[in-house]
Amino acid sequence: MDASLLLESAFWRDQALCRDTDPGLFFPVGTTGAALDQIDAAKAVCQQCAARDLCLEFALITNQDSPACRANWVTVDAALQRL
Repeated sequence: MDASLLLESAFWRDQALCRDTDPGLFFPVGTTGAALDQIDAAKAVCQQCAARDLCLEFALITNQDSPACRANWVTVDAALQRL
């Protein structure tokens, strides 16, 4: 998808499962202990989401770097090759 269209369009955001999820789930404090459970829960939301691929592209284009973003997208290399 064209980067400017992706940035301007909100259609994929309307389909995102995280829209109805507590935003705090995607910003764990730390990378050990309870934060690992939180990261796993965030991954579970993303894995079921129809907007996942477009969300990944948006995150890469806009330099999103939250811990949940890094944890959820194990295919970042493949996505970078598409851009």
